[in-house]
Amino acid sequence: MRSSQLAPPSRPAPPAPVVAAVVFTALSVFLLLLVAVEWRPLMSLDRTVGGALHDWAVSDPALTRTNRILSDWVWDPWTMRALVAVVFVWLLRQGERLLALWIAATSAVSALVQQGLKAAVGRERPEWPDPVDSAHFSAWPSGHAMTATVTCGLLVWLLVLRGADPRLRAAVLVVGTVSWVGVGVTRLYLGVHWVSDVVGGWLLGAAVVALSAVAYGRLVASREGSSV
Repeated sequence: MRSSQLAPPSRPAPPAPVVAAVVFTALSVFLLLLVAVEWRPLMSLDRTVGGALHDWAVSDPALTRTNRILSDWVWDPWTMRALVAVVFVWLLRQGERLLALWIAATSAVSALVQQGLKAAVGRERPEWPDPVDSAHFSAWPSGHAMTATVTCGLLVWLLVLRGADPRLRAAVLVVGTVSWVGVGVTRLYLGVHWVSDVVGGWLLGAAVVALSAVAYGRLVASREGSSV
């Protein structure tokens, strides 16, 4: 009678935040390289989409005003940071000092990464003969898209971490998705960013949130382990 060969023990699958962190970081770096070398198909896509949306914006002033309100007020980076500040104060009042500081630090690091990449890449913004809006600093990545993604991602992660009601998590996820997608669309419609700028902001924002979640989980685990 032949002895059956034992199958090697299966390795546990990596947690979702680790997988997300690796994937989003890799995609961000890949897109950055394409932008840096000015890959022709990507540049062509940027110009085609940008030109079509700009023509639309010029022909529809009412919709353009709506997009400016959404972009400059509702989903502005400072509005997003103010929301983080509110959450920071709320967590402090709940006695969650570490979590409050972690979320504030993640938002601050995201802003530093964003500005550092803008300076390093130095990409020119779109220029139109009849602009409907204006913006300063370099184009890649989109600060509006990245800040909205980080803020909304942190809020969803916080609710999951604290075991919030699934209905509340779903509502925040829907509002957050509308916000980070919406602000990216407004930046394209107003002609102040290329498509690859906005996608870069989304990918980098998601990478920052995922990396922050991974680091926080390991910090808490190490603190709990040392206290045993």
